[in-house]
Amino acid sequence: MEFVIRISQFLLSLSLLIVLHELGHFIPAKLFKTRVEKFYLFFDVKFSLFKKKIGDTEYGIGWLPLGGYVKIAGMMDESMDKEQMKQPPKPYEFRSKPAWQRLIIMLGGVTVNFILAYVIYVFLSFAYGDTDIDANSVKDGYTVTNPILMDLGLKTGDNVVTINGEKITMVSEIRNKLIEAEKITVLRDNETKEITLPEDFLGQLSTGDSRSFFGLRYPFVVDHVVDTLINKGKDLKRGDIIVSLNNEPLKYFDQLEDRAKPLANKVVPAEILRDGKTFTMQLGVDNNGKLGIVSGGTLTDIEKVGYYDIVRKEYGFGESIVVGFDKFTGQISAYGVQLKKIFTPSTGAYKGVGGFKAIYSIFPAEWSWQAFWALTAFLSIMLGVLNLLPIPVLDGGHVMFLLYEIISGRAPNEKFLERAQLVGFILLIAMVLSANLNDWI
Repeated sequence: MEFVIRISQFLLSLSLLIVLHELGHFIPAKLFKTRVEKFYLFFDVKFSLFKKKIGDTEYGIGWLPLGGYVKIAGMMDESMDKEQMKQPPKPYEFRSKPAWQRLIIMLGGVTVNFILAYVIYVFLSFAYGDTDIDANSVKDGYTVTNPILMDLGLKTGDNVVTINGEKITMVSEIRNKLIEAEKITVLRDNETKEITLPEDFLGQLSTGDSRSFFGLRYPFVVDHVVDTLINKGKDLKRGDIIVSLNNEPLKYFDQLEDRAKPLANKVVPAEILRDGKTFTMQLGVDNNGKLGIVSGGTLTDIEKVGYYDIVRKEYGFGESIVVGFDKFTGQISAYGVQLKKIFTPSTGAYKGVGGFKAIYSIFPAEWSWQAFWALTAFLSIMLGVLNLLPIPVLDGGHVMFLLYEIISGRAPNEKFLERAQLVGFILLIAMVLSANLNDWI
């Protein structure tokens, strides 16, 4: 069921982004009376799942879900339609239109991507507001389980004070700031320590077994009891919180291993918090120091114990327009930083570039419209920015050549464009293969 939910969200988001991106090319092409021969969701290599011709345009759905396209008459694109380009230009063809009109047509896709992302952020802000945790309320630090962070000298209980000299005010800031971090200042046992990160920090994270950063320290919230292990049949319910074990406080789940190991093969009292009330229950500890209880927990469970100050903000529609713009520009800026790292080989960040499997995996296992739209907005920005890269075949490559034509007053040679498209296509395929290969190694 988890696969079905994730793949459904993935395909719905991908389809929406592809159709709207191509619509961004299609609409200005039609406005400038440029013939669009094909409008396809997914690629129709050899055959299509569905197609219908309306007017001059064939609309269809291909079988290969790696993207989509519009085929515009008289344009040297990935279709490499040389025969059409050998014919004399016709008034309805792309190459017959003024350079400024062709530029608008080529920028239409990424423009729609950026508008879509902004609109989504506006409505997400209006519908859901923002929820975050005040970093000043994190008194006992964060949990650190990533071996790479631990090798750098970080450990559970460290409290992140600044990253690159910038003070952390909200917990959500940590992950984004770590992408470009060089120094982290932490507070440990009332002493300040500065950790210098290696240049290839992101590369190490990308190739490591764990991608975790600093996590909130959760209480031991019960998800379920394994019915084949030592505490089967115990009257524990999902959402119960174990707050002490053998009369010793158990504030955080990460303390459980040290508490339980010395109690192996014993039955000990445990204090349980349920619906605001506490009661005691006898729990068994097996010979490996395990309880056989699977932990879970949400932000709501954290609120029950009052460990952190949870900040919730609601916005009116007017406020959402401003807040949505701030989120939109902030996400573009953050993604720009990531791209800079990726194209700087010494950082090793390119090792973490993922393909379709990586995109699929970021969708939650349970359907959440809030998460779906937030991820769709991010992917829309990603698609827009990547399409602006000055690589022939991509929109940015076409824009680059059009700007050259507008500035110089002459179009690049068609033979040159043909070769540039071929080089760009090979480069793009290599990038796609490399990204998808990273998913499996």
